[in-house]
Amino acid sequence: MSDTRFSPPVTTPRSPEEEAGGPAQTGARWPLPEEAFWSEAADPHGIAPGELTEPQPVVKVDEPRQAAHERPEPQLRTATQDRPQQQPVERPRQQQKTVERPRQQPQEAVERSRRQPRTTVGDTPKQQPQPQLEPQQPKRRRDPFLDNVKFVLIALVVIGHSLVPTLSADSARALYIFIYTFHMPLFVLISGYLSRNFWNSNAKTNKLVDTFLVPYVIVEVGYALLRVSVGQKWSLTIIDPAWLNWYLLALLFWRLSTPVWKRMKYPVPVAIAIYLFAGFSQIEGDFSMDRFFGLMPFFVIGLVMQPEHFEMLNRRWLKVVSVFTMLGAAAVAIYVAPKAPLDPFYFKASFQDLDLSWYMGLGLRAGLLVCALAMCFAVLALVPRGETWFSDLGTRTLYCYLLHGIPVLVAKEMGWLELPWLFGPLGVLAIASSAFALAIVLCLPETRTIFKWVLEPRLTWLYRRPSRS
Repeated sequence: MSDTRFSPPVTTPRSPEEEAGGPAQTGARWPLPEEAFWSEAADPHGIAPGELTEPQPVVKVDEPRQAAHERPEPQLRTATQDRPQQQPVERPRQQQKTVERPRQQPQEAVERSRRQPRTTVGDTPKQQPQPQLEPQQPKRRRDPFLDNVKFVLIALVVIGHSLVPTLSADSARALYIFIYTFHMPLFVLISGYLSRNFWNSNAKTNKLVDTFLVPYVIVEVGYALLRVSVGQKWSLTIIDPAWLNWYLLALLFWRLSTPVWKRMKYPVPVAIAIYLFAGFSQIEGDFSMDRFFGLMPFFVIGLVMQPEHFEMLNRRWLKVVSVFTMLGAAAVAIYVAPKAPLDPFYFKASFQDLDLSWYMGLGLRAGLLVCALAMCFAVLALVPRGETWFSDLGTRTLYCYLLHGIPVLVAKEMGWLELPWLFGPLGVLAIASSAFALAIVLCLPETRTIFKWVLEPRLTWLYRRPSRS
């Protein structure tokens, strides 16, 4: 196999006897036509590119061989006149290929060509695939559906707390029961769903302190000072959360228990059993343990849910069923409002606190669980899936939850929520509208800019850097 990059060596003329029996008799004559071989890029005699050579007279050979060529082949004179005239070796025409020297290539191309395997004459050259740059992975887009759900729920939280002074009116009481049947269970379910990969990230683990413990202490002290400013006594008990702060502690313990639930075979039945039998004990409110057990099934259900479960709720017939479910729940709330106690809807009272027998208590807890789950899934089916005007507001619900107690508490102490005309359907509509507007204001980015240093402090100095190994 020959190398096409160089011409064969020039040999001295041979005698007819040597020529007849030599191995170079292949049937073709040398040299190649001038226009096919001689170029500035290749010269077998070592003449520099650009140096001109003159054609030599044709060397006469035997007639049969000359007749094989249709035109005379010129001979070139060598650069050195002292050398004897040489006759090149004959080679077959099918192997006479011209190869031009490659042009100067950039350094990157040279390095790349060195790493590629070389091919020889006779081998079919395979086209090397060009290296393609990997496209940059787009940033993961935030799911607007969950943000829509969170804003709807936080608005219901503000409305529910604002209705407390007017609960003596049946209209306010009916709306209060309707909201409290599902709004906190669904909030806990969404929190469980968002906690599935909580322990897989150091940043999320650090949030146990950044967004739970530190804000909890700050808000507890702040509300204690606020109560003193409106004429109440000073009271500060860190282990017994005041008012709305119970959610921070309960969520902290739920997330701490996440690895245990993820290792279980049947976490949901176990959580439901704990929820039902927790009613036998009078669990105190220290560290929000009463709510921790009372809302545990919703957190575990959210923990085992997958995105396809939410997609299953996006069917038309389920949306129709959800509308009738919510209408039926509203009708039941209006019916039971005049005589139903409110304690069962807080998901923390024991059977003894409710003055119920054990079988009645189990039936009540089981019924509340079924109703709450039905309303939760109905709301998930009805909330818009795409971007809405309140999707961005749903990304800052923590600020609304922790700050809305200040204006609501001030309005209660000042008597603004106890005006006579507020005790009726028109008053319920006015309170709900005002609370909804307050929720929008507290979810604005400007609110986060003002209070971020308090509610979301950056405590990077508190943690060790993860090792690179």
